[in-house]
Amino acid sequence: MLREDVFGNLSTLPFPQRFSSREDICADASAAGPGAVHGTAIAMRTRFSQFMRYFHCVVAVICCLATPGAMATTKGLSQIVTPDLQKPGELSLSFQAQSKDIANPYEAQAEIGLTNVAEVAVFKGFDPNELIFGTELGLLTREPYLLSVGFVNWSPHSHVDPQPFVEAGYYTEHHKFIVGAIHAGYKNEAILGYAYDFNKTWRAQVDFQSGKENSSTIGLTCNLTRDLQVNPAIYFSNYTPGRIMGYVVFTYTFHLWGEK
Repeated sequence: MLREDVFGNLSTLPFPQRFSSREDICADASAAGPGAVHGTAIAMRTRFSQFMRYFHCVVAVICCLATPGAMATTKGLSQIVTPDLQKPGELSLSFQAQSKDIANPYEAQAEIGLTNVAEVAVFKGFDPNELIFGTELGLLTREPYLLSVGFVNWSPHSHVDPQPFVEAGYYTEHHKFIVGAIHAGYKNEAILGYAYDFNKTWRAQVDFQSGKENSSTIGLTCNLTRDLQVNPAIYFSNYTPGRIMGYVVFTYTFHLWGEK
C-alpha cells in the first residue's frame, strides 16, 4: 500500500534536520559534565517507561474491544510501504495530523487502485508546501506470498528524485510479515514490519525503517465503518529513542468500480 505510512516519513525531502545523532547527544551531554550525562540517561529511561505503560494500556484496550463481526478490512501500517495493493477502483482519501518532528503537521493523500497489479498515489503537504507522487506494482499478488516494486516520495516541486523500493510479504489470516529495502537519496535503507489482525476491525502493528531521519513505530488500525478507518501511532526516532512523537490518520474509501 502506498498510504500515509509512506508519505508521513519524508526522510530525504528538504526539511530542516529534525534529529541529532546519538553521538551528538552524547557529546553535548559530556561537554556539560557528568551530572548532565546522568540526567540525560534518567530522562530517556523515564520517557521509555512512560511509553511502555501507554503501550500496555493500548494492548489491553485492543484485547477488550477486539470482537468479530465487522464488515471492514484493515490495510496499511503506520510508516512503511506494504506489499498488498489497493483493489481496482478503490479511491482512498486520507488526512493526517502528526508531530512536526515527523514531517508536515497536516497532510492529505489520495490513493487509487488502477488494476490488480498497479496503484498510484498523490500526497499534499501544507507546511512546507509539497506535492509528492508514488506508485506500486505487484509482482506476486496472491497471498500468502507477496512481492512488489515501485517508488515513493517523488517531488518535482522540490526537485527530489523518486525513491525506488522492493518489498516482500508473508500474509496469513492474522499475521502479516513485511521485509524490504528502499533507496533514499544516496543510501539504501531497510524496511521491516509486522501486523496482527485480531479480526476485520482491529489490528496492532509495528514497523521500522533504518536511517537516522526515520523511526520505529507502534500503532493500531481500527475500521470504524466499512469504509472509514483510523490509525493512531507512536513514533520513536532511530537516534533519539526517548523522543515520543504522535501521529493519527483518518481514511475514507470510495468504491468507484469493480467489486464492492
